[in-house]
Amino acid sequence: MSGTTTAAALRRRAAGAGANRWVVLVVLCVSLLLVAVDATVLHVAVPAVTEDLKPGGIELLWIVDIYPLVCASLLILFGTLGDRVGRRRVLLLGYALFGVASGLAALADNAQVLILARALLGVGGAMIMPATLSILRQVFPDRRERALAIGIWSAVAAVGAAIGPLLGGFLLEHFWWGSVFLVNIPLMLVSLPVGRLLLPESKGDGEGPWDVVGALMAAIGLFGVVLGVKRLGGGESVGGLLTVLPLVVGAALLAAFVRRQRRRAQPLVDLKMFARPAFSTSVGCIVLAMLALVGLELIAAQYLQLVLGLSPLETGLRLLPLTFAAMAAGLAGARMLRRFGPRRMVCSGFCLTAFAVLLLTALGRTDDCALMLTGFVLLGFGLETTLFGAYESMLSEAPQEQAGGAAAIGETSYQLGAGIGIALLGTVMNAAYAPGLSGVPGVPESASSSAGHSLGEAYEVAAQLGGVAGVALRHAARDAFVHGLHVTLLVSAGLLLLGAVMALRLPRAMQCEGAGAVELPAPRDAAESRVSV
Repeated sequence: MSGTTTAAALRRRAAGAGANRWVVLVVLCVSLLLVAVDATVLHVAVPAVTEDLKPGGIELLWIVDIYPLVCASLLILFGTLGDRVGRRRVLLLGYALFGVASGLAALADNAQVLILARALLGVGGAMIMPATLSILRQVFPDRRERALAIGIWSAVAAVGAAIGPLLGGFLLEHFWWGSVFLVNIPLMLVSLPVGRLLLPESKGDGEGPWDVVGALMAAIGLFGVVLGVKRLGGGESVGGLLTVLPLVVGAALLAAFVRRQRRRAQPLVDLKMFARPAFSTSVGCIVLAMLALVGLELIAAQYLQLVLGLSPLETGLRLLPLTFAAMAAGLAGARMLRRFGPRRMVCSGFCLTAFAVLLLTALGRTDDCALMLTGFVLLGFGLETTLFGAYESMLSEAPQEQAGGAAAIGETSYQLGAGIGIALLGTVMNAAYAPGLSGVPGVPESASSSAGHSLGEAYEVAAQLGGVAGVALRHAARDAFVHGLHVTLLVSAGLLLLGAVMALRLPRAMQCEGAGAVELPAPRDAAESRVSV
């Protein structure tokens, strides 16, 4: 056995704490699957919730948005807390809270209780998500094995996001809307004892007190920024007080948080990690990838349903090839990373995704199934290739004692990129769509103005007008939406190509020696004493 192979085996033995690391990966993937499913499973249940609980417009928005909002704002808090008190401990507490909150949501008899339950689910999700990546960082100290583990982890995340709406639709056909939450409880009842038995405990060096004030500043600051971005993505006015105030306060708190961390001897988040080109570039690539693509998913769903006239189930099935391609890229990611290295892998992922987006600009008012299938497959494979390479490089570059904080930074970047992408691409879409509805023959200016808000509203206005004017408005709105889609795709492709240029700062090759090494036990014989770590 070579010295390198023996060293890797010893690192795995030291880190695994007697647990089979692949079994640990299965437990972590189940955790991630639950969180990913819960982020999207409610979307199809909104009509049933509205009919049963009769929430107001603001309450309905909070029911949908409170989960990702709370989850995104608390990732850094719980990621760094896990580094201090133990990542397994935080993960198990997250399991318990997730199960309790799921039961509360399933049995909610009014909108306020459901909002509270969804907020608690967000807290549980924020405890689970960074802990899964940081524990994975510990139990797979060998970078080659860790790359394979991250590929499986990311493939599971893609599966969870895709099956959420499908699972929700199936449950709603047979049970009441609370069943979309109730399904979490038996899975958590299994995950809690299994996780307690199999998952190893790990933490950072624990020097100095945990910065409670800094953690709260980060949480409140992120809450404000994400809230403001979500309001922009929802079409709120840029100058609105309820949009500007959270953004300004959140940005000020985050700036103060950064300043505080730089001054502390034992910072909550070691900002020196950002001085490492591989780490900062990986974070930037995650933000750009999500910024360019998440808004496109929402626009694509509208295109499939409102322009092509597909049902929600047919829309979900059309998007499945994207998910399958992402799963394939995740499973093949470790081999691609070893062969091509982080720089070429992430850069080529961005370029492939940009090519797919440009290919989709050929979509029009008629259904082109072959073109759509090709574009979605390339899109899913390219996106997952990009995110896999960026996540793996970011996590491998971070010190093991900062794994929780690094994982939280990665997940926060993902959430912020997604929120900003919805706001930015939604704004581009609206700017390209609305002018196409002015001056439609026979349509009053007030009706054109209302129709310019969205394609769905344009169809409603057209139905109210009826006759030749209604038909003309409907056709004009559909043509304007397709034009807006093309413009948005071009902007997205530009952002992706910018990401490809940014990825050139990543390391050329995958450095495996010394990455994630842990302190080895004293050598027991002469053969082990010759191992070079």
